[in-house]
This record gives sequence, structure tokens and C-alpha cells, in this order.
Amino acid sequence: MEIKKVKSFFMWCTIVNGILLIFSFIGCILMPDFIYGIQGRLFHITQESFNLVFYSFLGLFKIFWLVFNVTPYVALVIIDKE
Repeated sequence: MEIKKVKSFFMWCTIVNGILLIFSFIGCILMPDFIYGIQGRLFHITQESFNLVFYSFLGLFKIFWLVFNVTPYVALVIIDKE
């Protein structure tokens, strides 16, 4: 497979997953009670438990995004310049 196609793939993965991360963060900041209302009814958890789980999810999602999307894309950009 050509390096340009792989680089393009990781670029779009980085963009799409970055947008999902930003929307999740914005939802967490602007609509925490709305999100808890939906999830609380489905899983019967307390507000404190929900906050812990949701913030942990955002942190883990950010780490996975950096490791599996951003890092390979940056590496391919560096390799392609040589």
C-alpha cells in the first residue's frame, strides 16, 4: 500500500475521532444533567458514579486518540518528507 494512502487514512481517522472527542467534551460541559438523565435511567447509577465513569471515558478516549491516530499520522508525515 502506498504511504500517501496510509497517511491520508490516518489523517482522516485523526480528524473524525478528534471531532468526536471534542463533541463528547462539549456535551459533558454544556449538558451534563441531560446526559446523566439518559444514562442514569438506563444503568441506574448515581451522579457521582456517572461523573467518574464519563470523565474516565474521556481521558481514555483522549489517550487512545493520541496513541492510535495522532502518533501514527505524525510518524507518517515525518517519513514521507524524507
